[in-house]
Amino acid sequence: MNDRQNPYAGDHCSDQEHTLHRRKFLQGMGAGVSASMFSWSGLLTPSVFAEIAKKQQKNCILLWLCGAPSQFETWDPKPGRITSGPFGSIPTKIPGVHFSELMPQCATIADKLAVIRSMKTEPTEHFQAIDRLTRGDAPRPPFVRPALGSVLGQQLGQLDSPIPNFILLDPCPEGNEFKSFKAGNWAGWLGAEYGPVRLGGDYKIPDVHKLPDITTQDHEEREAFRNFLTRKFENERQSAAASSQNAAFQRVKGLMSCADLFDLEKLPAKDRERYGQGTFGQHTLLARNLVENGAPFVMVANGMPWDCHVFQHEIYQMLVPDLDNIIYQLITDLEDRGMLDNTLVVMMGEFGRTPWLNASRGRDHYPNAWSMALAGSGIQPGAVVGATDKDGIEVAEDPFDERNLFATLFTALGIDPNTEYDLPGLPTFHRVEKEAKPIHQVLI
Repeated sequence: MNDRQNPYAGDHCSDQEHTLHRRKFLQGMGAGVSASMFSWSGLLTPSVFAEIAKKQQKNCILLWLCGAPSQFETWDPKPGRITSGPFGSIPTKIPGVHFSELMPQCATIADKLAVIRSMKTEPTEHFQAIDRLTRGDAPRPPFVRPALGSVLGQQLGQLDSPIPNFILLDPCPEGNEFKSFKAGNWAGWLGAEYGPVRLGGDYKIPDVHKLPDITTQDHEEREAFRNFLTRKFENERQSAAASSQNAAFQRVKGLMSCADLFDLEKLPAKDRERYGQGTFGQHTLLARNLVENGAPFVMVANGMPWDCHVFQHEIYQMLVPDLDNIIYQLITDLEDRGMLDNTLVVMMGEFGRTPWLNASRGRDHYPNAWSMALAGSGIQPGAVVGATDKDGIEVAEDPFDERNLFATLFTALGIDPNTEYDLPGLPTFHRVEKEAKPIHQVLI
């Protein structure tokens, strides 16, 4: 069926002399003005972020369901079949389309979602599948393809914004193979400035206040002096390491200036309650707030709870309803704020789960036929695309892989998926290889 588917302080000069020399240096180079641009004391306030956000045409929130959720208990139930498990299905706002009975709230907004029921990929283990499904293509050593968040951060982010272009909210860094993946190079050939800033757990950024005995002017002067010296070193030596260090300093500076945006206590208590008390829901609310204030790409992860090889049905009775509520709250909030048309929401894991149960009453890894959902920018509301056979064992209609998916995401955000990367001295790479086609059925 095809439905609509900082050590050399010196022993011979005082702190006052250091201060004097720094200030003469700053006066001589005329850097006082540029240093004040990043004043810790408030030039970069939330209202400024709001103005920046108004210029941001597109952004993306990726709800990464690490561990891989079962399609049978979410988007592609098979009621009455031996593969279905104990849960039934319920009708949605799309005639003839059913979701798992564990997702009643999503059923009421199905006409705002697009579901792809025919994903067919290759990697069967988490590390390899996470790498593939977050980069959009197979590894090609020794070259490292940038992750989706790095590409979108480069394409959608603004150079004058202190908000990081790629934010990873991950409250559970010890999560299985995902921990190993996070130790890798996310930004690849795009460079460190497009790597993620990873936060999570405390719902705020710690240690953002300067020491009381160091004045704002001291901070500005030290930073301007440091920036001058490192830029000089970088330019004279053509040092990639210095370039990466400078990028890291700027990211930290940006973070400190916009720390309030990462503090959930600044948001209404009723909003925090609506998203649920779990870390995934709270970080999804934080993602909404960050995007609303100009963050181009936010990825929300949550360890590996979906990797249910044991007692899946009992665990899913808690996991799926929580996800159902989170998705409902996010999509509804974005729409109510007039943000849904400019925000692409991606809801997926690295593969699906087996149609059959193992001896421990769990579902194992299954990339052969699985589901995911999209909503928002560039996406056709109410589209349900592709199909699996009656038991969900094979894709019966319109198989799609990671290249098709990435072509779809880029197209939905107004980015040409076939563009070649500018990589002097390296082989040719494109945003999406082999001219893979987007999934037109889910695009407006």
